Amino acid sequence: MSAASFAWLAPPPLAKGSAIRVIAPSGPFDSRLVWRGLGWLSERYDVRFDRGIFEARGYLAGSDSRRRDELAAALAEPGIAAVVCARGGYGASRFMHEIDWSVLRASPRWIVGFSDVTALHVEAHAVGVVSLHGPNVTALGRADAATRDSFIDALEHPGRRRTFEGLVAHAAGRASGRLCGGNLTLVHACATAGRLRLPEGGILFLEDVTERPYRIDRMLTTLRSGGHLDGAAAFVLGEFTDCEPGRDAVSVVDVVRDVLGPLGKPIASGVPAGHGVVNVPLHFGAQARLVCESHVACLDVGAS
Repeated sequence: MSAASFAWLAPPPLAKGSAIRVIAPSGPFDSRLVWRGLGWLSERYDVRFDRGIFEARGYLAGSDSRRRDELAAALAEPGIAAVVCARGGYGASRFMHEIDWSVLRASPRWIVGFSDVTALHVEAHAVGVVSLHGPNVTALGRADAATRDSFIDALEHPGRRRTFEGLVAHAAGRASGRLCGGNLTLVHACATAGRLRLPEGGILFLEDVTERPYRIDRMLTTLRSGGHLDGAAAFVLGEFTDCEPGRDAVSVVDVVRDVLGPLGKPIASGVPAGHGVVNVPLHFGAQARLVCESHVACLDVGAS
């Protein structure tokens, strides 16, 4: 299932003083970490948020209507350079189908976050707008200087070429295309909901957390059998945190080789992005190039 053919749009780079809107489209969070993240962001940017982001209703950051209306308003608000999510968790997919995503294409701004925010990145894929898979506000609240610096650099210099060397190659080959994807569980859920639109010939990035290898097998297998991976040119794996083998000793890498290997496309792992300690920003929708040799791979994002 591929996104329609169109010219991709990259939102304008941020600068010191740019306006950003913080939203909570998914789950509730540790308010202390979010306040720290908001404080740090406010040192450089004009940070805007409504107190509603601190609402909690079970495993959701308030009602569906609160979260939906907040996102819709953030996409349309004049002068906003980036929409940064407070946290992932669960809940964004409950109302993605109710949002008018053409508004994002008409007035591009950076969608920033990871995990459950993959649901938002998928919608940005569908309308051809580049977005940023990276730390959310909660993560920024506990981040070190290097993480915070990379966050600023990714938003203020989005066109800069970024190279990830020393990756592990699992299937040799070369591929170029738009980087896309996100959290595997969410990519799978979006496919189930009929919302998944991946760029034709894209390089699909996947990560996940607390999923046993057999469940990763299930998701990859159904994505493959449903035709959702047909248009991908290559696969790149990020962190699969706390996804250890069970008694059967089958690892995530074993699953990936078994399920994705027969597709005959380059496969690499080792990008330090996802739910691990390091979560480097990735520009989804940017041009990327993957080179997989016999054992070693290299990923360029922003390559011509």
